[in-house]
Amino acid sequence: MNTKETKKNIIQAGQRAVEELIKVAKEAIVDSDDDISADRLKNAAATKKLAIFDAFEILSRIEEEENMLENKPKKEIEKKAFKGFAEKRSK
Repeated sequence: MNTKETKKNIIQAGQRAVEELIKVAKEAIVDSDDDISADRLKNAAATKKLAIFDAFEILSRIEEEENMLENKPKKEIEKKAFKGFAEKRSK
């Protein structure tokens, strides 16, 4: 198997991974109606957030690899850093 075919297989695997992460993101944060501790709820929400961010990261990399396989020019993407209140005011 050559490198180009291997990359295509990796891209397909990445797309399947994104589909699984979407399933995780769509699930309810908690399944029970019982009283839920704040820590458990916080951990469940953090897991869901991680699944969403991972899916976006994988999609971005898939797009980048597909463009390289098709010899398209690389996009210049400005990465925006999320800043807190104090960081915004420090300028």
